[in-house]
Amino acid sequence: MSDLVKETVSDAAEIVSDHLDDVHDHDVHAGDDHGDHDGHGLHPTSLGLSNTKLAMWLFLGSECLLFGGLISTYMLYRNRHSEDVGPDQLWDIPFTSASSFVLLMSSLTMVLAVSAAHRKDDRNTNIWLVVTATLGALFVAGQVYEFTTFYREGLGYTESLFASSFYTLTGFHGVHVSIGIIMLLALMGMLVKGRIKGNKAETVEMVGLYWHFVDIVWIIIFTLVYLIPA
Repeated sequence: MSDLVKETVSDAAEIVSDHLDDVHDHDVHAGDDHGDHDGHGLHPTSLGLSNTKLAMWLFLGSECLLFGGLISTYMLYRNRHSEDVGPDQLWDIPFTSASSFVLLMSSLTMVLAVSAAHRKDDRNTNIWLVVTATLGALFVAGQVYEFTTFYREGLGYTESLFASSFYTLTGFHGVHVSIGIIMLLALMGMLVKGRIKGNKAETVEMVGLYWHFVDIVWIIIFTLVYLIPA
């Protein structure tokens, strides 16, 4: 029985690596299910996710909890501001909307980078990674400009509970975008120098998951902070 299980696992690995047809793959995994039943779960990758991808999803799950706490805090204190310095006097919706559009477009370019990576097209992968990082940098620059403008108009970090919660939430997101840009630049350098071992497409996809998460979080922040009045 042990030899049979080892042989089955070996066959399954060869099928996955060689990308054989789905029917054959289904039959092999059906055989694996019987082995799992007899051996009480010998295959930790039965979810269909690699260890790297599973770790990224767990990390993003913890980030959801963190941003959930920050968003809840802002919603709690959003009305704790003075009459002279508040959202009605400060928000520049057209500018923030344009900045948000730039960030959302970076998700499209990230998808194109992942697609090129799956085609093993390193040249186009790097091009789309550069475009994605550039769009992210434009968003961060817009956020810095926005913060500077708010500060000049009297909204300092310690001005009110509203100001503290707003700067903490949006600033923390900006830090995440900046980290994403660093990841993109590092990934480009590794691709150019050929330092990525294993599946390049999966590595690009992992960075893409992080980037899409940051974009989705901004949609929620933009809606709750800028579009829905207090």
